[in-house]
Amino acid sequence: MRPLSRLLLASLTTLALIAGACANQQKTEGSSSSTSGGTGGPQATSTIEDVPNEGPATPAPAFKPYEATEGFTIELPTEPQVERKQVPLGANTVNTAAFSSRTEDGTIYSVSTADYPERLVSSRPPEALLNEGKDGLVKQVQGTIKEESDVTLDGYPGKAYTVSSPVVGEVKARNFLVGPRLYTLLVIYNPNHPNTTADQFLTSLKLVNPPPAVTTATPDAGTDADAGTLEGMDAGTATDAGTPAPRRRKAK
Repeated sequence: MRPLSRLLLASLTTLALIAGACANQQKTEGSSSSTSGGTGGPQATSTIEDVPNEGPATPAPAFKPYEATEGFTIELPTEPQVERKQVPLGANTVNTAAFSSRTEDGTIYSVSTADYPERLVSSRPPEALLNEGKDGLVKQVQGTIKEESDVTLDGYPGKAYTVSSPVVGEVKARNFLVGPRLYTLLVIYNPNHPNTTADQFLTSLKLVNPPPAVTTATPDAGTDADAGTLEGMDAGTATDAGTPAPRRRKAK
């Protein structure tokens, strides 16, 4: 796996762990309700798809705006748990933040940010960065893509996709590349209980004083633009992209 892909994967680790814990609890609860003794023990190994759709539907949660100091607002059903960390990247660090909100039915609404060095972001087309973020999430949850499409947020590029996972259930997600920052929005829920509020959350992200989009630089021939570290990139890549190479004289 490329170094940048590993970093994108690392920025999603917190969300994957939260989703895994949610899935484990749903499995256990579903297994316990189906056993006469209520022991749950061996039954907890069943997949999330085995949870029956019984009882009255859970009322839709009431969403409220949440303002993050990272420079965005989003609608969440409950006060989120917040985790901020720094991920090493060569001689630099990437600041990440994850905001997760969980409802009574076990559904998780989460948004995370990862701020990359601008020069590293400029070395890759936005489409490549968005796809690597998507692929990293799919691998984390051992899932498969059901549907995907290109979307935008205030002119910034993004990806919308749905993942079916035997580990965490159904995942509706969106990635946006805003300047050097990658936003990842997730709704993780039991597929036996269709979620009717996912789109409300996924479309509620509002940017506050966002930076300009990062211009993709043309790497020099032979330069490994995906080295994953600033040291691994040509110092002239960003500034000399438009300088023509000197012509060689033809041998007489």
